[in-house]
Amino acid sequence: MSESAPVTTDERVKKEPFLTKLMKRPELGAMAGVVLVVIFFALTADDSMFTLAGVMNFMTPAAQLGILAIGAALLMIGGEFDLSIGSMVAFAGLFFGVCVVTWQLPLIIAIPMTFVFAAFVGAVNGNIVIRSGLPSFIVTLAFLFILRGLSLVGLKAATGGSTQLRGVRDVVENDWLAPFFSGEAFAGLFAWLAANGLIDTFKNGAPKVPGIPVEILWFIVLALAATYVLLRTPAGNWIFAAGGDSNAASNSGVPVSRIKVSLFMLTACCAALVAIITVIDAGSTDARRGFQKEFEAIIAAVIGGCLLTGGYGSAIGAFFGAIIFGMVVIGLTYTDFDQDWFQVFLGAMLLIAVLFNNAIRKRVTGER
Repeated sequence: MSESAPVTTDERVKKEPFLTKLMKRPELGAMAGVVLVVIFFALTADDSMFTLAGVMNFMTPAAQLGILAIGAALLMIGGEFDLSIGSMVAFAGLFFGVCVVTWQLPLIIAIPMTFVFAAFVGAVNGNIVIRSGLPSFIVTLAFLFILRGLSLVGLKAATGGSTQLRGVRDVVENDWLAPFFSGEAFAGLFAWLAANGLIDTFKNGAPKVPGIPVEILWFIVLALAATYVLLRTPAGNWIFAAGGDSNAASNSGVPVSRIKVSLFMLTACCAALVAIITVIDAGSTDARRGFQKEFEAIIAAVIGGCLLTGGYGSAIGAFFGAIIFGMVVIGLTYTDFDQDWFQVFLGAMLLIAVLFNNAIRKRVTGER
């Protein structure tokens, strides 16, 4: 009798150990970073930092940055990045402010118009990158200055010389759509919790935390939606493919140009969302809104596991990267440290995250 042929296992169906799968996740570094930052502030900060009020205090700036960071992360996974999103916050804020103050439009018209306007600017950015073949760094750096300058010029034209447009709160406070973009959600629930002694209250019985700031809800919803798209839809596969090897992806039928332009539009719309939220909250808009947020958003995305070379990263990683930012920038106010250490801390976190992500990825994939 002839010997039976040896049984071989197809590498494509071979099950990976759980630890190996975990180590391949791009958000691992950001999750570890959150744990380390929590431990650091648990040891050095005032106890009030981790009360409900303290958590809401640092989650609010984290959410505003995180909305930008998630858009930036998707674009970076797609192989491009946008240095103009901070200026886009100011420019979209100008457009939104003119819509509601100068043109007296209701929010149900002004908000969609602002998103369409932002998407158009994003499409211009993307098409220039695709059609010219120039690096997105150069194109979006140019738009960083163009949009910031247009915000200054536009505000002066709209206000007769000022770089700030006021009066937004007065015209939108009674609009039924305003609570979806400003203030706190679930006020009734938090009032009930306070009445039953489940959360801290002031002496008059009012809850110290009246609700969840709406930007935090937008942040969570956007992170979940982006994660679902990346991991569960063909569009997510296309984004990874376009960023990993655009030529191979195009030859395989992936609409690379359309995907990249769409991501530029999405990033601009994320900036517009932040603009709408902050303009309604502040009751005004100004030319410095969103200043340097483009760098902070990219840093949060990189801390979250995104690579500048594209094809690798996650929206949840950007989510945790933004939370690290919020915890550090607000957490230092609860300590005796000089707040100027924030930039040193953030830069160190960026460098550590990049080194950590590269080391893990190379160890797992066997790259040299």
